Amino acid sequence: MARVAVVGAGAMGLAAAYHALKLGHQVTVFEGDRVAGGMAAHFDFDGLSIERFYHFICKADRATFDLMAELGISDKLIWRDTSMGYYVDGRHYRWGDPLALLAFPKLGLLDKLRYGLHMFLSTRRRDWSALEHVNARDWFVKWHGRRAYEVLWRRLFDLKFFEYADDISAAWIWTRIKRVGTSRRSVFQEQLGCIDGGSEVLIEALVGAVEGRGGKVRLGARVSQITSEAGRVTGLVVDGERLAFDAVISTVPTPFVSALVPGLSDAAKARYDAIRNIGVVCVLLKLAKPVTQHFWLNVNDAGIDIPGIVEFSNLRKLPDTVVYVPYYMPQTHPKFTRSNEAFVAEAYGYLRKLNPALQPQDLKASQVGRLRYAQPVCPPGFLAKLPKVQTEIAGLQIADTCFYYPEDRGISESVRYGQLMARAVTEPAVWEAEGR
Repeated sequence: MARVAVVGAGAMGLAAAYHALKLGHQVTVFEGDRVAGGMAAHFDFDGLSIERFYHFICKADRATFDLMAELGISDKLIWRDTSMGYYVDGRHYRWGDPLALLAFPKLGLLDKLRYGLHMFLSTRRRDWSALEHVNARDWFVKWHGRRAYEVLWRRLFDLKFFEYADDISAAWIWTRIKRVGTSRRSVFQEQLGCIDGGSEVLIEALVGAVEGRGGKVRLGARVSQITSEAGRVTGLVVDGERLAFDAVISTVPTPFVSALVPGLSDAAKARYDAIRNIGVVCVLLKLAKPVTQHFWLNVNDAGIDIPGIVEFSNLRKLPDTVVYVPYYMPQTHPKFTRSNEAFVAEAYGYLRKLNPALQPQDLKASQVGRLRYAQPVCPPGFLAKLPKVQTEIAGLQIADTCFYYPEDRGISESVRYGQLMARAVTEPAVWEAEGR
């Protein structure tokens, strides 16, 4: 039995704590925020409990299903028929099924056939190793043609990754295509899942399970240092107090690691510092009427500087229309520090372009969330650039969402990694089997 500290009470940290307790360890979770959940945490949005940043569930998310079953909340999982649309040059288009593709007027027949074949093959592909060193832009142009790339993909990449847009791994984007593409009940109907009551239901169940097994979850606890001596972890400094632990699991974003772990070598710190991240300003709007019929609307329009919107109320049934408008951008972008009011005004202006029937009085409430480190940038060859989860300091494991690669951020990968980190406290070979 080890004394284990978990830094971060997001889904990965809480899952790590839960599974470490099941294995017989003593566990304390430290979270700097006043609420648990990380990116899945809820807040009170004008009387509605909802995630700060949107989440959805796909049929491939086995780790989520297994954990919910263990926690006794499987009955909270709800599947909904959902759809995707494209807004291109001032017009809406249906998307996401063969008939919509054939009817799309912006591409020629050959481009449509190439696109459809590529999407079909991508959803059935199992091995991503051949894509690891391939650029996503080149991959799309090769399969879809230049015209299809310009119409369907280029602006989405530009408005999410900016100067990094031409340096994204094909393996990373493939996993996103496969995850959503296989979450269907037929070739004509996408189906996504959500938790009745939101992600908070899972987070609260995890916190309850941790505490029910004798673990501790300390909120509002600022970890300023992970300490080590002679190459072995010794504990943490929390709010100025030194605490001893036999093992530490850190789930904080990689940009914080160098300062947090002074005992790492300069070479190790350099590997964490080299991982690039995009920030996000996520505008959340409550409206009196719908914007579209879609869950996700991709946007390729010169007058709208967002890659899309997520109409969350078309997945989770809510009393009002709720829309997330995510602005992904580097923290150095001039817009990143704009006021909340400026983002809300611009975002709602964009929604009114998407649906001119919206009136000023239809905006009922708004909220803005910001994260400096929200989306890891995964270039070709990213796997070799990732540090090992088990660090050079014995007893210290470090991972954040970029370690899910080629998978993207998501609760399912969070809970899967949390379980692996818990096992690796006493079974380091876990990571060798994973190739991490």
